[in-house]
Amino acid sequence: MTATTEFSLIQKYFSYDERRDDVTLGVGDDCALLNPPHEKQLAVTVDTLVSGVHFPEATSPDDIAYKSLAVSLSDLAAMGAEPAWATLALTLPNSNEAWLEAFSKSFKKTLNDYGVQLVGGDTTQGPLSITVQLTGLVDAESVMRRDAAKAGDKIYVTGSLGDAALGLKLLDMHDFPDPVIRESCIKRLNRPLPRVEFAQKAVECCACAIDISDGLIADLGHILKASACGAKIYYDQLPTSKAFDKSSTHLNDLDYQQMLLAGGDDYELCLVASAENEAALFSFAESMDVLLTEVGLIDTSGELSVINTDGEPIELISSGYEHFAHE
Repeated sequence: MTATTEFSLIQKYFSYDERRDDVTLGVGDDCALLNPPHEKQLAVTVDTLVSGVHFPEATSPDDIAYKSLAVSLSDLAAMGAEPAWATLALTLPNSNEAWLEAFSKSFKKTLNDYGVQLVGGDTTQGPLSITVQLTGLVDAESVMRRDAAKAGDKIYVTGSLGDAALGLKLLDMHDFPDPVIRESCIKRLNRPLPRVEFAQKAVECCACAIDISDGLIADLGHILKASACGAKIYYDQLPTSKAFDKSSTHLNDLDYQQMLLAGGDDYELCLVASAENEAALFSFAESMDVLLTEVGLIDTSGELSVINTDGEPIELISSGYEHFAHE
């Protein structure tokens, strides 16, 4: 039996046939050769997923492959970028053929779904981790940035919040009384939907956005810091799914609140736009069947507060996920 080497592994599982016109040389050389359009800027992002940290060890290889791309696609969406090229650094404990086959098939499908070409990367042996770098294309004068929020702007979110955090909680609750809710939320955890297509339209009327990876409070906080402003979030206006709402009978109020505000892993977009652009933003969302909800207002307070239905501030125990916070 022929021994598996790094190069045979790459050749067998990651030398895909699909080619973009702007790629001169992809997988197989020391570097990729790429040809960005002269009128575009490059938007570059990189994310690492580590087994046991970013996904449970029992997660299927096809879900891992999908999510490793989805989280970076969501970063590009937050800038309004068109996804173009990917590199993959894959660290494996062993060359498990069945695992690699499933991972490669899912990775390839997700690349194709978003028009992205894999142009290079690296493989090595060690604890399972996946690092994806994605490069997208943006117009220099039409890009969403964290530092573009202004007092008086409204705050919006796509989709619904809290499902992924609930899905993580339900992974170990095999006796949860409603298996449909459990399956739905775990799917949201493993298969987040990056809002790439919507973002490429939203950038026409929105100058500021961020993707919700660590929780709404934490991620909106990055916008407020970059833009030197404050905000109010209206708790009763936060969008939730039917599955999340039904689960509330099995959760205490604190768990429900924390998952909704600070749970993370939803990979929805938080957008900030002027009131005059609201109609256009909702029009884009409706045309693409994307749920869009106004949830707050940018102000000059310099602080982020969450207001309940009585107009009183909600005291937050956690602002969201943060690496190294529990060392």
